[in-house]
Amino acid sequence: MKTKKLKTANGLMSIIVSVLFCGSAVGLRPKLFSAKGHKAALAPAASDDGICASVVEAQNYVCEEHKVTTKDGYILSMQRIPVGRSGGEPGNRLPVLLQHGLLMDAVTWLLLPPEQSLAFLLADNGYDVWLANTRGTKYSRGHVTLSPDDSAFWDWTWDELVAYDLPATLQHVHDQTGQKPHYVGHSLGTLIALASFSKDQLVNKLRSAALLSPIAYVGQMTSPLAKNAADNFLAEALYWLGLDEFDPRGEAVVKLLKNICKKPGVDCTNLLNSFTGQNCCLKSSIVDVFLEHEPQATSTKNMIHVAQMIREGTIAMYDYNNEEENKKHYGQPNPPLYNMTSIPHDLPLFLSYGGADALSDVNDVKLLLESLKDHEGDKLVVQYRQDYAHADYVMGENAGQVLYEPLMAFFKLQ
Repeated sequence: MKTKKLKTANGLMSIIVSVLFCGSAVGLRPKLFSAKGHKAALAPAASDDGICASVVEAQNYVCEEHKVTTKDGYILSMQRIPVGRSGGEPGNRLPVLLQHGLLMDAVTWLLLPPEQSLAFLLADNGYDVWLANTRGTKYSRGHVTLSPDDSAFWDWTWDELVAYDLPATLQHVHDQTGQKPHYVGHSLGTLIALASFSKDQLVNKLRSAALLSPIAYVGQMTSPLAKNAADNFLAEALYWLGLDEFDPRGEAVVKLLKNICKKPGVDCTNLLNSFTGQNCCLKSSIVDVFLEHEPQATSTKNMIHVAQMIREGTIAMYDYNNEEENKKHYGQPNPPLYNMTSIPHDLPLFLSYGGADALSDVNDVKLLLESLKDHEGDKLVVQYRQDYAHADYVMGENAGQVLYEPLMAFFKLQ
């Protein structure tokens, strides 16, 4: 019965992903940039050799692979770029930890050419760069006792990323370097940081935090795909069918998307725009690069948690929708809230959000900023980009100049 459920669930996953993304791309005329004359940033896909060998070293950077075990037994992959392309000694370079968002992995920070990708830019500007990969992604599928084939392996949400993954990766960076790192999060990578800070956790282990496309409140999200999926309980349906792993990267789905992207008159930036908002600054060919590496798997339970946030407009722990279950986990009938007003007022924060972002909506970000209104004035830098949407922050061809340079200037003041 379990096998039959899994086959049904996987078939439904392919249908959902194909309809959501392909229906948004087919027949749409190019709206952004022509791919003519633009070389893809990365030719090879990340192989089983790891991100260092297949992605970073291919760009002539030194790279180290690291493994970190969380307190609940997950074995996470991390990559370290200790020096820039010109080489030199690591010395006392300040560490920076980069944390990707939902359905992504560390390749998020490496999709563009070296002179445009944040990870490479940081390394070339004197930083010791560390890349995190959350549990369930391609290179973080290890566990001390469980296999990804076990349902228990996928019994987690971003609550566990707050409680286990983020502390483990930060501690590893500190242990290896002897220094407090700066932190950069994108999308869900901002949520797990904010949630941790709201509990006054990890604050004393960081120099500062940069939050790109911040995700906290999401009740006013305008992405029709994300909102419809939440409102129609799609993640809950998959979970009921027995799909513990939410993997949008099924071979048939990716092959279909790639074939659609090759059709004349189809600009595959629309695959992203339909979900993230109208990105201003993506080259059409970046989607080919993106599909070589992303999207990545997460737990279906995590997708349910995000859907709960969209429907409720709150920042709360996972709701078991059963008072007794909630009491068993939390000691109370309703899941506890993460209180953004509890974030320490002296923590240096750089926050950048976009006017075209359909996932990190302007009105939701304003709620977050209202929660931070008592933050010390010289400890909070807010950047607003009217033209930016969600993917521009990690794949925008001009992000180096308009975003990453101000971000590095902020780091130098901390």
